[in-house]
Amino acid sequence: MSKAGALDLASGLGGKINKAEVNKYYDLATSFYEYGWGESFHFAHRWSGESLRESIKRHEHFLALQLGLKPGMKVLDVGCGIGGPLREISRFSSTSVIGLNNNDYQITRGKELNRLAGVSGTCDFIKADFMKMPFDDNTFDAVYAIEATCHAPDPVGCYKEIYRVLKPGQCFAVYEWCITDHYDPNNATHKRIKDEIELGNGLPDIRSTRQCLQAVKDAGFEVVWDKDLAEDSPLPWYLPLDPSRFSLSSFRLTSVGRMVTRTMVKALEYIGLAPQGSERVSNFLEKAAEGLVEGGKKEIFTPMYFFLVRKPLTE
Repeated sequence: MSKAGALDLASGLGGKINKAEVNKYYDLATSFYEYGWGESFHFAHRWSGESLRESIKRHEHFLALQLGLKPGMKVLDVGCGIGGPLREISRFSSTSVIGLNNNDYQITRGKELNRLAGVSGTCDFIKADFMKMPFDDNTFDAVYAIEATCHAPDPVGCYKEIYRVLKPGQCFAVYEWCITDHYDPNNATHKRIKDEIELGNGLPDIRSTRQCLQAVKDAGFEVVWDKDLAEDSPLPWYLPLDPSRFSLSSFRLTSVGRMVTRTMVKALEYIGLAPQGSERVSNFLEKAAEGLVEGGKKEIFTPMYFFLVRKPLTE
């Protein structure tokens, strides 16, 4: 999405976002994500009869199993949010996991959640840009990323950094946000949906599944397998955000729950109990949710293009 396009959309939501507001936006968005979604900020392949929380845990366990994680391994989570997945994966696989994040608020919150969960000895955070990681070559036994590397301005550069810090013969697994082969760049509706997703989630131009796979090959990896896991999910991944659906178990994500949240946020900001900008961030996230649901229904977007790749033993 062009910068002008992003600003035009932002104007429709109450003004333009400048660089000085970016960190504040992510701080506030983090609070909204945790309030509505929990500690793991991602979607999941979901079976009928399975709760959202159960599907999210299974999605994380699947990643650990694909990587072949074993007790004692040193693992890197690239773009870890507040660390919900790294805590779950560490406990599930008895590994040590370091989360890489460039946001102070998320790291502070994540360390507190580590302490509360009793995993501070095996889980930690490092503040850094995943385009320039502060690790030696061949440091980690496994690396994963969950809906995070879509934020990279250069996917090849990002994957090359992951390649560099991963030990030879070991694997990298990822869930990527991508546009699918159903996306038509000449379709005005498709373009609008893509712009809404990019703006509301602070993304650069969303890449296609083909572009992502080629980028990871260009970085030097060998592809083990890849698949858009949204294609055969018994329940749609976007179901929790669909305003036509009502659920008591995920009430905060329903249209009624979101309306209650909007009203509450507006009132709290007005009386000074919520930070300035909270209502505006809430509106941005609402617009992003609308784009995600539309993109999912039209099958032009997926948040779970999965691939497992390996760093060769010899280069």
